[in-house]
Amino acid sequence: MDNPALPADLSETNPRRLFARLREGLAHGNTPLPKLLELVAHEMASEVCALYVMRAGEVLELAATWGLLADAVGQTRLRVGEGIIGLVAAIGSAINLADARDHPGFAQRPETGEHAFASLLAIPIRRSGQTIGVLSIQNRAPRRFTEIEQEALETVAMLLAEMLTAAGAVEVRGEGFGAALPRRFDGLPLSVGVVIGPVIRAGKHIARKHVMAADPDIEKQRLQAASESMRSGLDDLIRGTSDTFGDDATGDIMAAYRLIAADAGWLKRVTAMIEGGFSAEAAVMRVMSELRERMRRIADPYLRERLVDIEDIGNRMIAQLARLDRDGSHGSQDDPAEVAGAILVARRLGPAELLDWHSRGVAGLVLEEGSAAGHAAILARSLGLPALSDARGVMDACRDGDKGILDTEDGIFILRPEDEVRHAYVSAVSLRGANARGWEVLRDQPTLTLDGRQIALMINLGLPLELAQLEMTGAAGIGLYRTEISLLAQHRPGDPTTDHPAASEAVPGSEHLMAQQTAEYTRILDHAGDRPVLFRTLDLGGDKLIAGADVTASENPAMGWRSLRIGLDRPVTLRRQLRAMLAAARGRSLSVMFPMVATISEFRAAKALLDAEVARAEHKPSALSVGTMLEVPALLWQLPQLMKDVDFVSVGSNDLMQFLFAADRGTPNLAGRYDLISPPVLDILEQIVQQAAAENVSLSFCGEAAGRPLEALILVALGFTSLSMSPSALLRVKAILLKTDVSAFRPVLALIRSRHPNAASLREPLSSWAREHGLGI
Repeated sequence: MDNPALPADLSETNPRRLFARLREGLAHGNTPLPKLLELVAHEMASEVCALYVMRAGEVLELAATWGLLADAVGQTRLRVGEGIIGLVAAIGSAINLADARDHPGFAQRPETGEHAFASLLAIPIRRSGQTIGVLSIQNRAPRRFTEIEQEALETVAMLLAEMLTAAGAVEVRGEGFGAALPRRFDGLPLSVGVVIGPVIRAGKHIARKHVMAADPDIEKQRLQAASESMRSGLDDLIRGTSDTFGDDATGDIMAAYRLIAADAGWLKRVTAMIEGGFSAEAAVMRVMSELRERMRRIADPYLRERLVDIEDIGNRMIAQLARLDRDGSHGSQDDPAEVAGAILVARRLGPAELLDWHSRGVAGLVLEEGSAAGHAAILARSLGLPALSDARGVMDACRDGDKGILDTEDGIFILRPEDEVRHAYVSAVSLRGANARGWEVLRDQPTLTLDGRQIALMINLGLPLELAQLEMTGAAGIGLYRTEISLLAQHRPGDPTTDHPAASEAVPGSEHLMAQQTAEYTRILDHAGDRPVLFRTLDLGGDKLIAGADVTASENPAMGWRSLRIGLDRPVTLRRQLRAMLAAARGRSLSVMFPMVATISEFRAAKALLDAEVARAEHKPSALSVGTMLEVPALLWQLPQLMKDVDFVSVGSNDLMQFLFAADRGTPNLAGRYDLISPPVLDILEQIVQQAAAENVSLSFCGEAAGRPLEALILVALGFTSLSMSPSALLRVKAILLKTDVSAFRPVLALIRSRHPNAASLREPLSSWAREHGLGI
């Protein structure tokens, strides 16, 4: 096939000239696709440019080409996942090959004449979160395309996405019979609760008529105006957040978010795209697309969450551009005005967007991506908004108005539930609401079982804004205060890497951080009054990272360099925090708890650091209790000596369970596979209770399991007298314990354990007993 002359150097690509020529071609409004592809191929120094468009049935059809045989257009079809083109559509990301013929997925189509071409760059064409086609370029000479060439072709793909959608050239997927069927999505609970309501999808794209723009100066002016207006709106939102929460930590989340919005780096990139011929909206979209692709390749959850913030800001910028556009050429696709009681479904969500939706009345949140340490998760918990993450594929599966059930207690989202399922949930939620109203009267009652056992029900907190939960639940105290949450919320800088005891004084900003920690811990102790507070030292690493923390990537981060291991290797960090705790106590009782202890020597090393800070403290606490989380199974073989060294022990059930069963608690596929109510776990817990009692050591149980009534009942029967849980679970657990005779239940538990020593779980027989005795479990 004869092709027009190509540049002598086939690696020479000029993106700016390409975009200028595309703008000229599109200005006429009737440039045929083959002509556009010819233009792209010529400017990309390529011998082939091909466009595949998605058709019904997950089939990609060759819709236009320059360089391949013309007869193949409309005839060549590939299933999603078939061949390299189909693979690109399946994975939703680019493939760049020096010689495609060597790739195991290569599927030759003789009718195209592509056997003569070696190098291949294929880019997915995506619109509204769906792959609607694939754009590819090829050359005879084997070589990998450059990063500049890939970025240029990705931009062309974005342009084609708008053209194909506007022309109605792509099939609408997900509207067949399958779209009406019930679907269940497993995920990771971020905030506990049950919601039944209609579905609202977040993250809709702004509809726009123009991708290319004739006057870059006008577009830059629009961008500047939208940026200033957006920042002004964020200032209002920050003030509103402060008025709503009255808390520095939440305000700090929004203040840090505003700093990202004002950052010149990403705006500089957007401006460069505008100078290349794009409209302001298209330039923002292009930069957002680049960030999304980077996000998919980043393992660090902290950095992923920061990119979520940037994407949120990009969406707000596009919406602001639409509002400022006076001539009506850029309209916005408005979200429904009435969303009260709805379940919001989103791929990712930034803090500002979450607050916007919350102000409009959404009742629950389902995310495809998000971590427990992300801003959206932190705010969802503070707002009491049930939230679920890692619900993969949910955005593509649902439509606005679909019915949904969000049950974060079981970690599931049911889309388009069957009537029987929905009625059962409605009945359960109604009963729970009635019970909850009855539980309110229990708030100020002591937790005494029918046989007179006193149980201390405590709550787990992580931000000062949650302190009101002490009064709302009547909790006996704070059984776990997660000191790292406020650092994660506030974008605090990493700590110095030196281990000199006085290094923190020499590091700029370290005194300021310690002062803020002191103020936070003082506020906690002031509010708690006579109620105990167990401060857990920083549990960073794993899925909770802060900028500059110098934590290297790990294949198993939960078992990597985290928590106390960081504190012992970076003693300045730990000593500074301990100093802040001592300063906050000032003559009051102080309880310090070290997490992720694997050996007695680690506990002793941490306690030695605390002792050194106590010795130098000007004001000493009236009483000092030092303990450990029991999360690492290795400690189970060191219990006799451990109990002689500690003042208290808190069983951290979440980590202990995942380490016992080698089951990552962040993996939805393993959710429910292993049960705390199983013979080996109950044997271990009973052993811990006996060892603590022998040395008169205070013992508590902390984790999600403590907030489930059946588990709480079993723990009390095993001998635990202190349970620490999520605030939302406390009154329900209290209601069960108040009407239970633990002395009568203990022999039942022992009998069931003896009859089923090899069972994977004892949940069913114990649940049956509870139901038969009217405990409502």
